Amino acid sequence: MSTSTAPHRLSRRLLSGAAAGLAATLALTLGPAVSPADAHHAGVPGPVHAGNTYGWGKAPVDYRFVGPLKRSQWKVKGPGVVKNQHGMLTLNTAKRGTVSATQITQGHTTGRWEIRLRSRQYGHGGKNYRVMTELVPAGKRPEYCGAKNIALEAYTPNKTMVSHYIRSRPDNRYFARKGLGLKNDQWHTFAVEVTPRRISWFVDAHVISTERRKDALTGVPFAVRFTMQGVDGKRMNQSRMQMDWLRYWSLRKPNTKSTKAPAPTLGTYRGGC
Repeated sequence: MSTSTAPHRLSRRLLSGAAAGLAATLALTLGPAVSPADAHHAGVPGPVHAGNTYGWGKAPVDYRFVGPLKRSQWKVKGPGVVKNQHGMLTLNTAKRGTVSATQITQGHTTGRWEIRLRSRQYGHGGKNYRVMTELVPAGKRPEYCGAKNIALEAYTPNKTMVSHYIRSRPDNRYFARKGLGLKNDQWHTFAVEVTPRRISWFVDAHVISTERRKDALTGVPFAVRFTMQGVDGKRMNQSRMQMDWLRYWSLRKPNTKSTKAPAPTLGTYRGGC
């Protein structure tokens, strides 16, 4: 009897092995399964970003951060190390204080700015850093202690909420938040579009909010500032932020999709001067 059933067992083993091989091939070809709700946040936001989703075209200004950091392009301030690392602009913090890199430029009053960003927290037991990308008054224009800034994003690493805001004098603060995965080394794209009549924010190629109130529009030329913001006098958890690229577009090309979205909440900014 054993001799009569052996071929059948062998056939079953061969069929089982072939099925496993086919499944492995399909997995490599098709990639991991993703539910529709998670599809646009799966993996690494790479080719999909606001610039191509909304038809802005090829960015005329495109920083790719290869080679030594160009001190003619970036003003570095605070403790820590700022450098280009593996094609990414990298801000490594110290254990105390705030470190920033501000774009040296005459700036633009309108346009579209977008970055591809990830962050990582190394230390524990201290205060957490705040990861921030802002548009700030360009050149030597007065900053009024941040009273004219626009944030592409502000968040704490490994948390689940990102915020953005506009500040305008004397003490206006337009603010909104969005739930988002912010684990170590999790990539996201953040963008802001400033026109003469509105400001819109984008996260991973989705418009999140749009502000049209006149008090929000300062008309100041902007530069980009990357900041790892510490708490004065406190020991901090060492962290980093890394930008794969920074791009700027003018408003020459109209959006190919609607930027209609909920308006941020108006509040008060008490830190101005």
